[in-house]
Amino acid sequence: MATAFASFALFALLVTMVPGPDTLLVLRNCVRGGRLPGVATAFGAAAGSLAWAVAAAVGLAAALQRWDSAFAVVRLVGAAYLVFLGAQALWAHRRGTAAAEAAEAPSMTPAPTVFLGFRQGLLSCLLNPKVGIFFVAVAPQFLPDSHSALSMTLVFGVIDAVIAAGWLILVAVFAARLLTWLRRPRVNTALERTTGGILVALGIVTAAETA
Repeated sequence: MATAFASFALFALLVTMVPGPDTLLVLRNCVRGGRLPGVATAFGAAAGSLAWAVAAAVGLAAALQRWDSAFAVVRLVGAAYLVFLGAQALWAHRRGTAAAEAAEAPSMTPAPTVFLGFRQGLLSCLLNPKVGIFFVAVAPQFLPDSHSALSMTLVFGVIDAVIAAGWLILVAVFAARLLTWLRRPRVNTALERTTGGILVALGIVTAAETA
């Protein structure tokens, strides 16, 4: 059993380290609001991953995968949410820059709160059915013989959530140490435009895959 846990943990870590919407949200919220909103976003994403693990354990994710229309709806809603976050970032930065130029002051966009960061991380993960499919398609490959699939999937979910939270918190802490550099006007402008554009692009690609 220990080997199964270790193998799954290693695989989950490799998957988590691949940059995705959760990583972008953590980085963006950390730069805009500081370490706490970034860490809260990480916990939100981890909570969403755990929720998908529970859903997979009780068969909901598998049923969603078979029910094409429901799966498509969830994906489209998730795609729309990513586009909304990206467009919001681009619009807020543009408005903040215009106001700063008019006032001849540094550009400032509204900083996310801890609650907002947690909510964004949670929704970003919950509206990504690929996380549920991950548990349905991948977790069974690591299930040891003679053990309950329900309990083992739940344990895998906890492992994945802890790994996701740990990695994303490291991203937030690392970004917090570089806040002085990341908040320089040119760097901040490039970061806001890049993260906003990537979120919009990810949403469009997700919607296109559903079509």
